[in-house]
Formats: sequence, C-alpha cells, structure tokens
Amino acid sequence: MPIRLECLSHTPLHGYYDPAPAIVAEVERMQAAARARVEAFDPELVVVFAPDHYNGFFYDVMPPFCVGVAASAIGDFNSLAGPLDVPQDVALGLAEAVMAQDLDVAVSYRMQVDHGCAQALEVLTGALDRYPVIPVFINSVAPPMASCRRARLLGDAIGRYLSGLGKRVLVVGSGGISHEPPVPEIAGANAEVAERLIAGRNPPRASRQARQERTVAAARAFAGGDSPLHALNPDWDRALLALLASGELSRVDGMTNDGITRDAGKSAHEVRTWIAAFAALAASGAYRAELDYYRPIPEWIAGFALMHAAPARY
Repeated sequence: MPIRLECLSHTPLHGYYDPAPAIVAEVERMQAAARARVEAFDPELVVVFAPDHYNGFFYDVMPPFCVGVAASAIGDFNSLAGPLDVPQDVALGLAEAVMAQDLDVAVSYRMQVDHGCAQALEVLTGALDRYPVIPVFINSVAPPMASCRRARLLGDAIGRYLSGLGKRVLVVGSGGISHEPPVPEIAGANAEVAERLIAGRNPPRASRQARQERTVAAARAFAGGDSPLHALNPDWDRALLALLASGELSRVDGMTNDGITRDAGKSAHEVRTWIAAFAALAASGAYRAELDYYRPIPEWIAGFALMHAAPARY
C-alpha cells in the first residue's frame, strides 16, 4: 500500500506575534494545500515524528526516542488539547519492530504531546483524532541526544514496519529548521529552573502563561535585532532541504550535534523529525520530494518550511 510524507515547521508564536499579514497568508495557503493533499490521500494511519519542549518529557527520564501507545495533547500556546486516537496494538507492534532492529525505543501509555505534535495534526487534518495516529517522540532539545544517524535508522525501522501493514500511511515530520527559541538548559541552571526541567509536568496555569509571555518577548527582541539567540541560517536550511529531497539520506550521518548547534541553533536539532520521516518513506524505495515553501521568519524565530513526498512509483 502507498505511503506519503508531509514535513512542516511548527511555531508556538502563530497568533501571538506574527510577521506581516501577507507572509502569514502565504504560510496558511501552503498549509491548506498540504491539508488538501492529506484529505485526498485519506490515510488509514498517521505516524508523527515530533519533538517536545519540556512539556511532556523531562529529565526525570529523558529517552532519545519514545512511541506513544496512548497519548494526549496538553494545549500549550492555544494548540489543540485532548486525546489522540492511538491504535494501541499497532503502536506496540511498531515499537517491537524497532527493537527487533537493535534500536532501543521507550514506550509510553500516558504520553503528553505539546504544540510540536498537535500543531502538525491540526494543520494537516484539522483535529487530533480525525485519523488513527501514532506519535513518535524524538528528543531534540535536551542533551544528550541521539545522533542524526540514529534518527535515520529509527525512521528506516519504522518504515519497514509500516510497509507491511497493508494500509495507506502518512508519515509526518514536525520541527523547525534553523532556530533557537528561548528553551532553558539544565547545564548551569539554578535550582528552580533545574527542578522544572526534571519534574515540571502539568505546571499551574500561571506558570505556563509566564512561559508563553517570555517566548513572545523573546520573539519581539529577535525580530527587532536585539537578541542573543542564534541567527537564522537560510543557507544551512536550504542545503538540508536539498539533501532530504535528493534521497541520499545517509549523508545526514555526518551531521554532528555540535555542528548543528554552531551553524543553525540549539533547536535546529528538531530536523531529526524530518530525517526520521524521510527515512520511513525511503524504506519503501525511491521517492519524489517537493519543497512547497521556505522562508526565514524572524517573528517566529524559525526557518519555516513545508515539504511533501511520495514513492517514485506512484
């Protein structure tokens, strides 16, 4: 059965601090086109590779990869909240298939996903539960992180499992390209921040609101040119997007964590979600990919892109 891919950037800042209306409109047009492709494909299963931003995963236990066997979205930054329709037997089969390929992956029967997953589902399907969905968490902000090579191998193992299901499957990669929003780090953190990074699940509403206000303030400063955050890097973004489109995915094996941070910012590690999604598609053979949109958007502190792809034989 066919498999399709949609990869897209996400931002918690949409609606909180936006670029010019014309830019918002062009992003939304591309998102609407992506949703139309998904509706036409009518997937029987969606697999979303997504990061987390210290909303569902913390340093009390921080796996490099985790498969959601049951999951719900927390609704941060006005993203959708509520349960995902996770087919438990299929999710468990996926996790077992990955481990059979000598790749270690955690499972969660109470996974919490944030805007990094929920926004992709909203953009592409209009809801959290329109289609059966399996969320696959890839740690992209909390060192130590698995390598890009391991993310590729994870996607390949998942793609091999999906190809045997006999279903129409949509694989989704949700993450930014070059970007460095104000995500805290445990290295050098004071006791209060460290505790939040270790055990900050289900914070009080006031705490979440304060966090959102800090993010919006950081975006204003970044767009105004008064910020210590890493600059966006369109050249790096375009080179990565071209690599993914080329099908030569083994080239990501040479990407190092230090190099990504240096060249594209501390949250550019979210490209692991794109790498895993493309590897899942590539497990079925050669593919055709199309870059639908790319623009560096300072107001959203992100290199913002959308891509779609399908097996070359379809």
